[in-house]
Amino acid sequence: MNFRIGYGYDVHQLVEGRELWLGGVKIPHYKGALGHSDADVLLHALCDALLGAAALGDIGKHFPDTSKEFKNIDSKILLKRVAELLKEKGWKVGNVDSTLCLQKPKIMPFADEMRSIIAGILEIEIDQVSIKATTKESLGFVGREEGLEASAVALLFKV
Repeated sequence: MNFRIGYGYDVHQLVEGRELWLGGVKIPHYKGALGHSDADVLLHALCDALLGAAALGDIGKHFPDTSKEFKNIDSKILLKRVAELLKEKGWKVGNVDSTLCLQKPKIMPFADEMRSIIAGILEIEIDQVSIKATTKESLGFVGREEGLEASAVALLFKV
């Protein structure tokens, strides 16, 4: 079998007046991520990990933030399009592993819902999706609640 590993990373500023979407789930919080789309850092990092593993570029290549088509788009749609592209190229997802880095709010109560959404979009089992969370111990822009980060890795194999 032909295996590939990809890595993805995303960061967005947190601002008042925006919704906070993580892993396809709306998280109750007084701040949300600022971006051209819904700014779901977790799904964006996953898209980049998957695209990178298949050597298909990055999220900006496929969904440029200069395009009106993607303004305020639900990032679940972007992940679905990445999954379709992988399928067209003969790739199947083995697993994905991700880490969210934000000071607040605590997101682990939402992790199983996120895992279920991601598994459904990627057409894999929930136990093939891992989501972890950490803080920056009040250090840096994440610690000051000015932004949040996500990183992800993905394993693909040819079918």
